[in-house]
Amino acid sequence: MWTAYLEFYESEVSAQVYDTTFARLIDPKRLSQHCLIAEKNGTLVGLAHYIYHTHNWRIDDVCYLQDLFVDPNLRSQGVGRTLIEAVYEAADINGTPAVYWMTQDFNKNARQLYDRIAELTPFVKYSR
Repeated sequence: MWTAYLEFYESEVSAQVYDTTFARLIDPKRLSQHCLIAEKNGTLVGLAHYIYHTHNWRIDDVCYLQDLFVDPNLRSQGVGRTLIEAVYEAADINGTPAVYWMTQDFNKNARQLYDRIAELTPFVKYSR
């Protein structure tokens, strides 16, 4: 599922990154990285990776929804919304109610959902 997500964004990561990320996600000692999956009839149909981190402008930590992906055949059926709401719930339980994420501007279908359940900010991402 993560491979399909990366392919959607025309990206790839090395086998070492796959292995390291998976090891981090299942390590019970690592409390900042998490993964949720969505299943339908025993088949994986979506995933969400989210990370808690400190923030210089807040006392409480924040939650970064890093990856969200739904099987293209099941989009617009509530899977993405359910995953985001599950991240919201996990963040609330963790005491980190501020949740944020980024998407590419051309991702119009996803942005229609995001516009209904979150507030668009004016920030532009720069990267090195």
